[in-house]
Amino acid sequence: MINIAVTGKRFGHAETLMDEVLAGACSGTIPLYNSMIRFCCSQKRLFSRSFDVYKKMQRLPDCKPSLETYTMLLNAVLRKFSKLNICYAYLHAVRSLLKQMKASGVIPDTHVLNMIIKAYSKYLQMDEAVRIFRKMGLYGCEPNAFTYSYIVKGFCEKGKVKPGLGFYMDMRDKSLVPTSISYITLICSLAMEQMFEDAINILFDMLANSMSPDLLTHKTLLGELCREGRGNEALELLEELKNKDVLMGEKTYNNLLREVHFRSQD
Repeated sequence: MINIAVTGKRFGHAETLMDEVLAGACSGTIPLYNSMIRFCCSQKRLFSRSFDVYKKMQRLPDCKPSLETYTMLLNAVLRKFSKLNICYAYLHAVRSLLKQMKASGVIPDTHVLNMIIKAYSKYLQMDEAVRIFRKMGLYGCEPNAFTYSYIVKGFCEKGKVKPGLGFYMDMRDKSLVPTSISYITLICSLAMEQMFEDAINILFDMLANSMSPDLLTHKTLLGELCREGRGNEALELLEELKNKDVLMGEKTYNNLLREVHFRSQD
């Protein structure tokens, strides 16, 4: 009935039904409680209620939280991550959920482990992110493109570009393709560390995988080359990009050309 109410967008009725279940109006089942948690997670104002349902679920003898339960709760927590000072409060919730999941004997899958790695990486807790990464095999899980992308981006944002580059190379050796934002973050980080050969190679790898850098990425790489007195190389690179980047229009090209000429005069 809760699912029917939610599907019909009768959210007030769904909330009333949920209150009745929590008050003991009927015996609880895992699908029923997961439906309530799914409903709470879909409504921002009911975020805290999802954990009330979860705690009630933990106390029931035949209705223990399942992998789906933890997946929904972790998804809801990660949606709360934004600024670092806000991340810290919710990172504790991620740690707690992982600890409780392990204690209850629920085996995480790749998706859940990726969410945990993403949480640690967003808060720049890279030692913790890598620790989870190293343990994936113990759960019978293989890292995928998202796993590596979160770690690459996290290392770069922490200012540790070399480990980020190492994970990028590892994933490419496995024919895994980074996400666009991970490509962009790595290219910009390498450029700012004057690791131009790596930055340019990765830029062309990005293009080869049908993704185009944004204007800021182009400006960062070309600008850093100019700042190091390599304006001619920047011009040559820009011409090559014009031919290879199908999304680089004339307006963008002219914008970047002016930028290179301006930076070369500094």
